[in-house]
Amino acid sequence: MKIALMDSGIGLLPAAAAVRRLRPDAHLVISSDPDGMPWGPRTPEDLTRRALAVAEAAAAHRPDALIVGCNTASVHALPALRALLEPELPVIGTVPAIKPAAAGGGPFTIWATPATTGSPYQRGLIEEFADGVPVSEVPCWGLAEAVEHADDAAIDAAIAAAAALTPDDVTTVVLGCTHYELVAERIRAAVQKPGRPPLVLHGSAGAVAAQALRRIGEPPAPDAEWTEAGLTVLLSGREGALPAPALAYEEGRLLQAVGATLAAQPEK
Repeated sequence: MKIALMDSGIGLLPAAAAVRRLRPDAHLVISSDPDGMPWGPRTPEDLTRRALAVAEAAAAHRPDALIVGCNTASVHALPALRALLEPELPVIGTVPAIKPAAAGGGPFTIWATPATTGSPYQRGLIEEFADGVPVSEVPCWGLAEAVEHADDAAIDAAIAAAAALTPDDVTTVVLGCTHYELVAERIRAAVQKPGRPPLVLHGSAGAVAAQALRRIGEPPAPDAEWTEAGLTVLLSGREGALPAPALAYEEGRLLQAVGATLAAQPEK
């Protein structure tokens, strides 16, 4: 089994790690675009063009499914990606976890990039899934960029700024950018108020990984052997290695560890 994931940068790591945990035997193809990142400031047309190129690079490795591990790319490029690749290759997009957050009933907030915050796309999800539930939207200036470069000082500053904009009564935070899941516990520590119930964080990685397996008819098998696993890293179409900032995060180290274990095994 081979699962591909795509993003402009390392925002795909949470979903990749989630797939790895559900199916340790899966070969992962990680396709990013260091030559063109970040995608957020690009026009929808330009972003879609680059996303299609990254997807085609991944598709050349004949995966069973392709996860779009990026909220922004899912908003703007998902229809084009599906038109190009489906039905031969199932394409799974990433949507902020607004529906499960609303099901909790308490006031919740959505942390997202400034471009996504207040967008018709996000407002549409709120209207569809959170009608009657108090919702606030927090623009997280510079957080995705700081996470992408594993810049600890910039991450702390961006989280502190977003936490200052977060209402005191929220019970749940939706992580509306895949990069934010890499620093989820740092976000929790910044938002959690003394004496309040434990803060609930909703990311998308686990749900996206599970959906990819459902689309190809494969059940979770977290105890499967790693012997058939593997990792292919594509950087703007070129084969390479995980970028150094990826290894600052548990998810990146998990992927590297599997690759190192396999490389150390004797040939059969």
